[in-house]
Formats: sequence, structure tokens, C-alpha cells
Amino acid sequence: MDPTTGKHSRISQLGRWLAELILVAAVNSVAAMDYPPPTEGDYTIRNFKFADGETLPELRIHYRTIGKIDKSPQGKVTNAVLIMHGTTGSGAQFIRPEFAGELFGKDQPLDATRFFIVLPDGIGHGKSSKPSDGLHAKFPRYGNTDMVEAQYRLLTDGLGVDHARLVMGTSMGGMHTWLWGETHPDFMDALMPLASLPTQISGRNRAWRRMVIDAIRNDPAWNGGEYKPQPPSLRTAAEMLWFMSQNPVLRQKEASTLAKTDEALDKFVDQIVKDDDANDVLYALEASHDYDPGPNLEKIRAPLLAINSADDLINPPELGILEREIKRVPHGRAIVIPLSDKTRGHGSHTIAALWKDQLSNLLSESKK
Repeated sequence: MDPTTGKHSRISQLGRWLAELILVAAVNSVAAMDYPPPTEGDYTIRNFKFADGETLPELRIHYRTIGKIDKSPQGKVTNAVLIMHGTTGSGAQFIRPEFAGELFGKDQPLDATRFFIVLPDGIGHGKSSKPSDGLHAKFPRYGNTDMVEAQYRLLTDGLGVDHARLVMGTSMGGMHTWLWGETHPDFMDALMPLASLPTQISGRNRAWRRMVIDAIRNDPAWNGGEYKPQPPSLRTAAEMLWFMSQNPVLRQKEASTLAKTDEALDKFVDQIVKDDDANDVLYALEASHDYDPGPNLEKIRAPLLAINSADDLINPPELGILEREIKRVPHGRAIVIPLSDKTRGHGSHTIAALWKDQLSNLLSESKK
């Protein structure tokens, strides 16, 4: 196996496992909705230098695009939309009815006959270069700043996009959206981070990640990243993901007895252990080590709308962080979606029906 090209690479749990489910949904969605099917590709960045000084001779960034580029008479791209996924996910997760089916169709907020939509797989995720391609624990220790830089190189050098109509993302992709606004403040017309906070990872959010990181690194079966088969600590990672990803009401509804809880948890965990990779999960969680947009929020120039949900266990509103920090963003505002039978905890970020009207308003307000 070639560690840089990843011809035999595995896709993560929210990659391969979810992608198989998504594929069926995508076919149905594309058939039902009036938008072009995604086009997939790879962009290779030569001698990519990471923030810590490490270099990878070839960094592969996989991506999906929907629609075609439009340019102004002056040659500037006018309709590009960048959408970034969360930790252990991939761009494939957006090609599903509850997201693409609500946004990309004819006359919908991100009508793909009018917009050029870019869905990249971040470093270490999906079909982009990642530890499980072959380098294992010798893969460069990437961070969020590296992921944003690779996305920027993909758009500008790989796809010829010199300006974005909108930059948005979910969870880790929401974190990246804050960083995009600070590092490339003139690149976009609007920003929409979902399910994220504009501050470094701390408190319970850091704690659950640290639990998984410690479980894997301290697992003798991990063997310094050179394991066969997957180490038992991957089960711990899966259990924590199940615990944090939904709100308590939904979990109680689907797991209302001891037996049903064990059944639901075992089903979720068994699928992850079957399809995922411990090194990929470890690296993905450790990538948040350098995330801290707090000191530079005033540098964000584009209109920004941050959307969180009240039942998000990862970014709980009672912390008051979003409400406090958004005041420092010159053209920023924030909303918190109330708990309802339609919200899905942290996963509400992908249920576009909950917030697509707010997206339409942002696009209208930021139109130039």
C-alpha cells in the first residue's frame, strides 16, 4: 500500500460505514431533487508543511463538487460555497436528504444550479490522506490550522476558486469556519459555523476527547499504532461517541430499558469497530489541540451567523460562551435552536430544516 496515495485506504466510521448508508440516501435524494450529482476528485499538495514543521511529500485532499463555477466580468468567482464536516466525518455525509435534500435543490437556499458547492474531506478523514493509509502513528500530527490551510490550497490552487460566497461547517467544520474568517477575512461574503464555539477546546468537551485519546494511547494492544486487529480501546471511543452525539431525550426514547440500551449501544459500537481505525480516530480527536479562535475574533470581517442547539451536549448553551464571544465579531450574531422533537442534540447541525431559513436570511443580507 502506498501511504501517500492511499489506494487501499479505509474510510472512517462516518466515512465508509456512514457512506454506505449515505449512498442509498444520495441516490434517492438526487433522483428526488433537482440538483446535479456530485463529482469527486483528488487534489495532491506537494511537500505540504504542517504547523509543527513536519512535511508530507504528497498530501491528498479528496473532495466532492456540485454545480459549476460562475465568474464576474472581472473574472472573480461569485458562487462558491465551502461546506466542512465534523470530527471523524467526511464530505459524503452532506449528500443525504436531511441536508442536501433541504438545501441543494431548485430554488432552495444553496440551489446547485446557481452555486458551486465544495465538500472536502479534511486531512485524516474520508478519502484524504490519513494514518490508516500506511504511515499509522508516523503520520504527521496535524491540527485544525493545517486542515484549514489544506482546504484553502484546494480551493485556490486546486479548483481555481479565488472567492467564496459562503463558508460554513458543522461541528469541527464549524470550528474551521471561525478560523477561516480570521485567517482569510476577505475571502468570503458570509460565514455560518454550526455546532461549535469560538474558544479553545476545554471543560467537558476536552475531557471526553482526552478520555478517548488516553484509552487508545494507553492500550497495550495499540502497540504504538502498529496493531492487528483493531485494539479494544476503539470500543471505548465508539461508546463515547454514542454517549455524546444525541440528546438525553432521544437516547431514552430509543433505549428505554436496560436491555434496549445495551442492544442500541452494542449495535453502534460493533459497527464502528468493524469499519473504523483507531489511529484515524486518535488523530482526529487530537487535531483540536491547536484550535483557539478566541484571540482574533475581531479580525472577522464578513457577516457571521453562528447556530447552536440547546440540546447539544458538546456545546451546551448554559456555558454562555457563544453569547459572550459573538459580541466581539464585528458583523456577528448567534442563535440557539430550542429543544424540540425535531432537534437531534449535537447532530442537529445536519438537520437543515431546523436552520435553513436562517441560512437564506444570511445569504440575502450578505449579498453584494
